[in-house]
Amino acid sequence: MKRTLYLMSSGILRRQGNTLVLEPPSGKEKVPHKHFPIEQIKEILIFGEIELNKRTLEFLTSHEVSVHFFNHFGNYIGTFYPREHYNSGYMLVKQVEHYLDEKKRVDLARRFVQGGLQNMLQVLRYYINRGKGELQAFYDYIARQALRVEDLEEIQQLMQAEGQAREAYYKAFDLILDSEDFAFEERTRRPPQNRLNALLSFGNSLLYALALSEIYKTHLDPRIGFLHASNFRRFSLNLDVAEIFKPILVDRLVLSLIQKEQIKAQDFESELGGLFLKEKAKHTFIEAWEKRLSTTLLHRGLGRNVSYRGLVRLELYKLEKHLLGEKEYIPFRSRW
Repeated sequence: MKRTLYLMSSGILRRQGNTLVLEPPSGKEKVPHKHFPIEQIKEILIFGEIELNKRTLEFLTSHEVSVHFFNHFGNYIGTFYPREHYNSGYMLVKQVEHYLDEKKRVDLARRFVQGGLQNMLQVLRYYINRGKGELQAFYDYIARQALRVEDLEEIQQLMQAEGQAREAYYKAFDLILDSEDFAFEERTRRPPQNRLNALLSFGNSLLYALALSEIYKTHLDPRIGFLHASNFRRFSLNLDVAEIFKPILVDRLVLSLIQKEQIKAQDFESELGGLFLKEKAKHTFIEAWEKRLSTTLLHRGLGRNVSYRGLVRLELYKLEKHLLGEKEYIPFRSRW
């Protein structure tokens, strides 16, 4: 079974036959080489300082392996996106058609926002049912925003409503965690100004890469989003899809890691005016992330178990059917 390869250390990535080999940087020749059979890799996430040449990229392209790059702080910075093997001219036309038609675009953008808000509500409901009754005010506010979204007819209005709801949602984390070390205060990104923001940013970066990798396996074009504008940004559809899954994949994981004390205050370091995860904490987060993605649940519509990673792919298939006029797109809504 193929897996995601995370490269946290620095070195030189080369092709050797049908294997990828990670060699140590010059001056560290005694460090053993690491070998990764290409048939076992579905995508690569690079966090360290990695050197690779055109021959290696050609090798990755021939095996349809995407490579996502992150900077020193764990922020997503870009992707080597291999030649699209599943491109469909007809699907591209349909995506552009739905983007250029204001009514169709707003309709899809609204669905992404509604999906995200409903999953935020589910996270709060989970904790309310476990004795956190003081979260009810936040729940009610987000529920009102969800109702308001149904009547909004402009992209900017939808993004504003989603932003206001998410701000309230993140503030509810203070009541859930009740921790001075992980107080929310306000959403900050580049750079994150506190520990909770650092965890959220790191998790969201992983989710953006995941959504992009799954889009690559469909007929969809990642450059054409609906909630997020298709402008000078290379990819935007993965940002749309991520809105739905942030609450159940990133936020639930972040809360769990803190509550179980798997990540503590000392797992962060201050640099360039922000707070960032230390190397060991990144490993802890990624290990929990992979475990989360491989966890399966019973899909009611399909009548079989599906992993969380599989849910992202299914969401994209539903979007394809909507664009083709086969079936109305209804965003995934968590029930647990």
